[in-house]
Amino acid sequence: MKKIFFGSASLCMAAFLAACGSEDSGTATESPEGGTGVSGTLDFYTSQPDADAQGLVDAFREQNPDVEINIFRSGTEEVVSKIQAENQGGNIQADVLLVADSVTFENFKSEDLLLAYESPEAEAIDEAFIDPDGTYAGTKIMATGLIVNTNEVTELPTGWNVLTDEASKGQAVMPSPLYSGAAAYNLGVITRQDGLGWEFYEALRDNDITITQGNGAVLESVATGEKSYGMIVDYLAARAKSEGSPVDLVYPEEGVPVITEPVGIMANTENEEASKAFVDFILSEQGQQLASEQGYTPIREGVEAPEGLKTLDEITILDADAVELLETRDEDKTQFGQTFGQ
Repeated sequence: MKKIFFGSASLCMAAFLAACGSEDSGTATESPEGGTGVSGTLDFYTSQPDADAQGLVDAFREQNPDVEINIFRSGTEEVVSKIQAENQGGNIQADVLLVADSVTFENFKSEDLLLAYESPEAEAIDEAFIDPDGTYAGTKIMATGLIVNTNEVTELPTGWNVLTDEASKGQAVMPSPLYSGAAAYNLGVITRQDGLGWEFYEALRDNDITITQGNGAVLESVATGEKSYGMIVDYLAARAKSEGSPVDLVYPEEGVPVITEPVGIMANTENEEASKAFVDFILSEQGQQLASEQGYTPIREGVEAPEGLKTLDEITILDADAVELLETRDEDKTQFGQTFGQ
């Protein structure tokens, strides 16, 4: 078995083995190419799109060629299920985790499955997006808004109510909170807002909104004209528009939920040095510039957002308490399933 997690005792043993230079744990030395000189193998679990995850890994390995990184990519909910199953079997494979929202990390934190690490690169990030205990840090700003097919819609909407209007009946699509971590977070936030709440989701159901697996499927449905409107993370819509798709992005005037796609290190990692170096790179100016080039709004101060996306100070944010969202996530998803017959 690759890794076994038995709480603090195993952490002490891991520290001892690392100090002795165990065969599998990797090392850190000075690197003339500007990297940290770490080595070994990492398992990286993420909900990022395949190309973005691979681009991140490739950029890191340019500086750290002696680190081999295995990527497991799926929707946040499936990534979480995989880690939970591995934990129950006493064999968590992941070293570094990067998925949709802070609620997911709060869950793993409550189970003592995350390593506390305060990256020096986090000093350039607003403390609101950093876990005070150092177990995770946001890596980008991702708002959920509306994507509109401009071939089918002549006047852009201004608010969420376009999805519940009779005129758009059967013409809208959204990702499932049962698959997408961003959608699960959005569900928790939106249902706790005055003027939206569960009544909004019930109205979506009554207006025959289509439930699809993830944000990528929403993009495809709207970009091809199969649907006219969709709920989607902003970067996908902006990226598609820049590539020539007949779509536009709208930030609803009522406000938008925002996730930060945090990154953290699993407590039982066998390669702590390389894991820390990978987190440092993601939060560094170079890593954040890469995020911008990939079409995301960087979370680090001083790195510009890509064209077509709004920054935090330009949008109204819908928010909710992360601990409450964690405590009620399963209940929220159950109610969603009952509402939509999922």
